[in-house]
Amino acid sequence: MSAGWVTVAAVGVGTVLLKAVGPVGVAGRQLPPAAERVLELVAPAILAALVVTETFASGRHLVADARLAGVGAGLVCVLLRAPFWVVVLCGALATAAVRALQ
Repeated sequence: MSAGWVTVAAVGVGTVLLKAVGPVGVAGRQLPPAAERVLELVAPAILAALVVTETFASGRHLVADARLAGVGAGLVCVLLRAPFWVVVLCGALATAAVRALQ
């Protein structure tokens, strides 16, 4: 087995172990309120980081292109309290329009 596959296997095992620690370690116990508040913020923080990375990065470089227009249009729709499907559709249309004009 090559070093690459050993690394992949090790990362896989490590991932499974890390995912198992939470339920096994906390089983039947209440988390402190401060820990619960922090855990509630993890998913939105990760989602925001993914959106920012996918919007402003191309490899290791920052860029401002059509994706930025799509996120901007989506943000306007969110601020106007539009339904989720409208937000996605407006973002896609704005991105397509900017790419068509380039």
